[in-house]
Amino acid sequence: MRRTDFTFELPEELIAQQPTVERTASRLLVLDGETGQYQDKLFSNLTELLQAGDVLVFNNTQVIPARLHGFKTSGGKVEVLIERITGKYTALAHIRSSKSPKPGTKLHFEQGIEAEVDGREGDLFVVHFKDSQQSKKSLLDILNMIGHMPLPPYIQRDDEDFDQERYQTVYAKKPGAVAAPTAGLHFDDDMLQRLADKGVEQIHVTLHVGAGTFQPVRVDDLNDHHMHTEWIELTAENCDKINKARQEGRRIIAVGTTSVRCLESAALFSADADELKPYTGETDIFITPGYDFKVIDALVTNFHLSESTLLMLVSAFAGYENIKRAYQHAIEEKYRFFSYGDAMFLTRASKDKVI
Repeated sequence: MRRTDFTFELPEELIAQQPTVERTASRLLVLDGETGQYQDKLFSNLTELLQAGDVLVFNNTQVIPARLHGFKTSGGKVEVLIERITGKYTALAHIRSSKSPKPGTKLHFEQGIEAEVDGREGDLFVVHFKDSQQSKKSLLDILNMIGHMPLPPYIQRDDEDFDQERYQTVYAKKPGAVAAPTAGLHFDDDMLQRLADKGVEQIHVTLHVGAGTFQPVRVDDLNDHHMHTEWIELTAENCDKINKARQEGRRIIAVGTTSVRCLESAALFSADADELKPYTGETDIFITPGYDFKVIDALVTNFHLSESTLLMLVSAFAGYENIKRAYQHAIEEKYRFFSYGDAMFLTRASKDKVI
């Protein structure tokens, strides 16, 4: 398939600029991947779609306040978006300025924080930080002091105080993401408790979402696309829980495409796909129609960008034509799209119905 097979036109007014007042108050489009039928529901109805014994897999990454505004010694403005913290004081980052900074360029931020550009790694800059007070603050400390929440490029406003809480899942635990695992934003503590009371098992994996998640595919032939890498962790304890559930015929339901990528990557790295093995490291898995899913049976997800790798992933899971029709229905019914938008609940399509 080609990039243009995943193009759709979205009215700008359907891009959610603000979250709903309550996390669970969004809408939910339910799509049966086998029949292609869909239903309009509310996210709170998800508890009715799940059953005792189901396993929900959440991504517990925590979004760091990764965007910094500052200036060069010359006076020119810079915007730095940390892509990945690589050490106590070092990071790989995207830097926006009038001229691309050269190695040795010094950057100045609030509260006496300074950084220096050491070089490049591909499209990213290697940057190390220090503060003028010599208090030995770590980079994560610095970001928590002066950083801004890295709202996606399609949200056309500056971050506000409430984004500190709302652009973060209630179960976020491990700092490292520069974009939220947005399917999880719909869950609140009360809903998680109601699911637990119903007998729905909940486990956590980690995938630190990078800024590359927002990048559309730029080549027409999908075979030529170079996928960005992200760091994942699936522990032995959670492998055991998932393996047990699969052996007992219980459903594995990923909350978000990041959880899918973590689980399916672990399956690829396992010698036996029927028995997941723990994995910690990098993944650049690229899932397109025709992919044979090894682990997940259902998926909670948001609506994704045109021509994005995430749209290709959900098309591979629930069926290309099914997703195409469901997205058109969502547009006609004025669902809210992307990070602060509405959600979908997808069940898996059989191999002969994927495309």
